[in-house]
Amino acid sequence: MSATGVTVAAMLPEHAEQVLAIYQAGIDGGDATFESTAPTWEAFDAARLPAHRLVALGGGRVLGWAAVVPVSDRCAYAGVVEHSVYVRTDARGRGVGLALLQALLASTDAAGIWTVQSGVFPENTASLALHARAGFRVVGTRERLGRHLGRWRDVVLVERRSPAVD
Repeated sequence: MSATGVTVAAMLPEHAEQVLAIYQAGIDGGDATFESTAPTWEAFDAARLPAHRLVALGGGRVLGWAAVVPVSDRCAYAGVVEHSVYVRTDARGRGVGLALLQALLASTDAAGIWTVQSGVFPENTASLALHARAGFRVVGTRERLGRHLGRWRDVVLVERRSPAVD
């Protein structure tokens, strides 16, 4: 898939170093996740569903990535996943995140996944705007959900229901 001068492709092990560097840069920014350190590739790889891991490629490098994890192993939640999308700092504002999310949603729709959700810090206004453009709705705000960098943080729950799943 090509959009905004980038190609969205399956995430492969050869992308690991760049994917984890982008993840760590997002962590270091302070408004992307409760995590404090990017995991090892082995842990990253084991946690995310293989069929729904994507990278945006441009200029010979990874510009961003998107992936999903199951929210539960209970059968009632088999079609519900939580996603992450991260874009290199110097590639933001060029449509990379939207291209990744659109490709990810096409993938999850085709697989019969009915809900894609994520938690976003309210201060991450760029992520909230991106999710709105991609068809996500705000479900609500989980107040004081966890402590991060010495302070309580709220989390805005966003979700997108698949129009392909009845």
